[in-house]
Amino acid sequence: MALDDTRGKSLSFTPMVIEDTMRNGRGLSDQWADTVVVRPRTTERHITVHKRLVLAFAISILTLIIVTVIAVLLSVKFEECNADSTASASHGNLTKFNQSRDALFNHRGEDSFQPWRQLRLPGSLRPLQYDLHITVFMENFTFSGEVSIELQCRNSTKYVVLHADRLAVQKAVVYSEGKKTRALKIHRQFRYPANQVFVIAMHRELESQKNYKVNITFQAHIEDELLGFFRSSYVLYGEKRYLAVTQFSPTHARKAFPCLDEPIYKATFKISIKHESTYLSLSNMPIEASISEEDGWVTDYFSRTPRMSTYYLAWAVCNFTFKETVTDSGISIRLYARPDAIQRGSGDYALHIAKRLLGFYEDYFKVKYSLPKLDLLAVPKHPYAAMENWGLSVFVEQKILMDPGVSSISYLMDVTMVIVHEICHQWFGDLVTPVWWEDVWLKEGFAHFFEFLGADFLFPDWHMEKQRFLTDVLHEVMLLDGLASSHPISQEVLKATDIDRVFDWIAYKKGAALIRMLANVMGQPVFQMGLNDYLITHMYGNAGRDDLWNKFSEAMQKEGRDINIKEVMDLWTLQMGYPVVTITKNDSVDNSVTISQEHFIFDIKHSAPSNSSFQWQIPLTISVGNSSHISPESIIWVSNRSESHKIGSVDDGSWLLGNINQTGYFRVNYDLRNWRLLIEQLMRNPEVISVGNRAGLIDDVFNLARAGYLPQNIPLEIVRYLSQEKEFLPWHAASRVLYHLDKLLDRTEEYNIFSEYILKQVASMYHRLGWPTSAGNGSVAQATYQTEELRREVIMLACSFGSKHCHQQAITLISEWISSNKNRIPPNVRDIVYCTGVSLMDEDVWEFIWMKFHSSTAISEKKVLLEALTCSDNTFLLNRLLNLSLSSDLVPDQDVIDVIIHVGRNPHGRHLAWKNFREKWDILNTRYGEALFINSKLINGVTEFLNTKAELNELKDFIQTNGGGAAAAFARAVEIVEANVRWHSLFEEEFFQWLRKSPTS
Repeated sequence: MALDDTRGKSLSFTPMVIEDTMRNGRGLSDQWADTVVVRPRTTERHITVHKRLVLAFAISILTLIIVTVIAVLLSVKFEECNADSTASASHGNLTKFNQSRDALFNHRGEDSFQPWRQLRLPGSLRPLQYDLHITVFMENFTFSGEVSIELQCRNSTKYVVLHADRLAVQKAVVYSEGKKTRALKIHRQFRYPANQVFVIAMHRELESQKNYKVNITFQAHIEDELLGFFRSSYVLYGEKRYLAVTQFSPTHARKAFPCLDEPIYKATFKISIKHESTYLSLSNMPIEASISEEDGWVTDYFSRTPRMSTYYLAWAVCNFTFKETVTDSGISIRLYARPDAIQRGSGDYALHIAKRLLGFYEDYFKVKYSLPKLDLLAVPKHPYAAMENWGLSVFVEQKILMDPGVSSISYLMDVTMVIVHEICHQWFGDLVTPVWWEDVWLKEGFAHFFEFLGADFLFPDWHMEKQRFLTDVLHEVMLLDGLASSHPISQEVLKATDIDRVFDWIAYKKGAALIRMLANVMGQPVFQMGLNDYLITHMYGNAGRDDLWNKFSEAMQKEGRDINIKEVMDLWTLQMGYPVVTITKNDSVDNSVTISQEHFIFDIKHSAPSNSSFQWQIPLTISVGNSSHISPESIIWVSNRSESHKIGSVDDGSWLLGNINQTGYFRVNYDLRNWRLLIEQLMRNPEVISVGNRAGLIDDVFNLARAGYLPQNIPLEIVRYLSQEKEFLPWHAASRVLYHLDKLLDRTEEYNIFSEYILKQVASMYHRLGWPTSAGNGSVAQATYQTEELRREVIMLACSFGSKHCHQQAITLISEWISSNKNRIPPNVRDIVYCTGVSLMDEDVWEFIWMKFHSSTAISEKKVLLEALTCSDNTFLLNRLLNLSLSSDLVPDQDVIDVIIHVGRNPHGRHLAWKNFREKWDILNTRYGEALFINSKLINGVTEFLNTKAELNELKDFIQTNGGGAAAAFARAVEIVEANVRWHSLFEEEFFQWLRKSPTS
């Protein structure tokens, strides 16, 4: 195969093409590779043997001897050629095929140890530094490169094993370093696609404790798959423009250059990039020098990086512009984006908070930011929200660009949290990197936890860590972790496919929840002391979970508190799930309570027998309260399956409350009498109980009932107190659990009974708060954050459950916009108004929103408009939107998944989305298959509200023939749908029976 570069030169791909016949980079199975015998290539002669020659016995014997001698000579000649170390570009196609085939399968008996067959690199060689030169051809989306890797030999070996995937290797040379640098003789070189490695077999062993240098030249495509070195595009002033950017995490640096692509193999990198002068290039470090050539090309030379892992290396070639700010300590922060976005000021907010956040983290961690600059790059297309490459963080545009005049508070919060997350990674991840992928939560959990601390630093009135953390992290991840298909937060990674799988909400959100629980047990000063020691000890290196636990234990001991953190936390990180703690008042005079723990699971029949033995060391905080007072909290360490404790004065009118402010990662259940007392307290005087615990009670009670731990009427009774609730957080918790119930019930015959009951609980607060008005100055936050978010939550509930007043208000606002062509709808409720209008009004409104989606230049507005199109009751329009999303460029790639998921959440589109998902699975899996996190999001979003036996059977049938590539996500989907079907079978009648009899229904 040949490619042409931009100047008409032919790029001839040589025999060592590191490419795979399978899209996921896996070649033939080991079993096949071990059993295939490859014969030396011989020239076949067609020898016609006439029957009469049989009579000439002597002649036939002579002929046999001659043929045998010729075959042996040809075999020897072939072996000599095969051992030659240089891969020539002039070999024909037949030579290429035979060399490739021999390399894959003919590993002879002399190779008793075959390190290329192992998941992990052998460890004999350690990289010290890379010098990498890349030439980028944007005209035909190819690039060529030359890498020089300085290696330290730790144990003598005959093999240099490097990761390389889809690279055309032209030449490989190994040099010894010392007084006399010389090229060493190579026995052979070959690829092993099953593990995405390129192997250089040396003629003699490399000696231990000596350094060597490997030089490799190669070529490859700039892919369109969002991984490795990939391309993206955007339209500026009617012209389509292209850029190319890297995404190396977790295992895709090998798609851009040969390397030791595991986190433990840290090295320094010196990068140079040659590109056309109409583009600019970016990388982790600042440019040291740029050299222009006469033919319109430029080479940028970047400073050498500190020691870092390959997956944090990054570069980009684009024609963006930037804005810049400088911190007090002299660190340059630039935001690069499309020229029109920079001109509009869409990146100003991100640039402003990034500067403040660098200072926040330096003060909190007591460790300075390590690089001289930090670039933030906004790209139109990216597999994830963002990637924290050291010094060059890459964001999808929706997660960093913001237009204040049209952006809601929720969009502002989303952008804020992503930026806070990625900048935290400059310490947790970039500076100190997990040893291996089993502990990816060590970086993702910390970054997710600090999203809330960083947001509190920027906006103290938001109370993110004490409030939104509960609904957005704790409550959300406990839904997933309550499934039998969940897994420990630290999970063994045995094969390559496991690596992508560890990047899920268990790693991110459970990691954050456990860190928060531990921080509350330790206290903030001791927690910070432990973090500081951990970062300083392991900076520019790698660390595992035990390293963190040891530093935390040492910090506790310095304060005179002897707690073995490892002993406690191993139970939380090495076991799946979490406990439900049940607190029961004893009928005795000694004020004792029984506290028991068991593994919480939504469907107990799926629980493995071994899970019944799960126990945790639980830091249970507990208080006693009555109608006007709550006692200070006390802490009880619960280690046994059942324990008895005295907790002070408890009379008949007193209630117990566990897990104060929901700092612990567990649910709390009570005896029914205590639940009644808590509900009465909420109805009379809810403020006695903290806002965090009010939200926690709502989430716990609904999920305990869903799993069968409580009768179905208890959660329905608790929501009656909402008319008294003045704070946003409990409303937000209620909205989330009611939304799930709504999707379970929205296709049932008695759905109206449920919706009318919820509307009665919402009505008084809806009329009290009213609708927001547009601010004259166009600011995002027109009132306090808490007030605006509470108003938004109540309006959303009212419109979702069928309030006629809410519907009419939305129709009026949409109609005024259409008639005047001036959008005066307040940004904070635009998504609600758009969605409600599209669902209730005619097809012309859908077309109007579709037109506005294409004409809008504001990233946040485009997202809201597109989601509104999924709200239609018209299945023809929904099907049209799905088809346009999957088969055209009219819907951006990063929005396709959200379109499918939102159509699936619409009761009129649920089966349609599910049908399209099955029919278009091959397209979707081809587009997103390697980004398993995206695939899991899609599978979960499309299937989570399927709840009939017919849909369950369809799901199982589909998985039988299509589910291999995303087995874990599909297993979780089956369990969720089975739980939905089971709820209808066991609890639906009980649920509606109470509603029919309820005096307030």
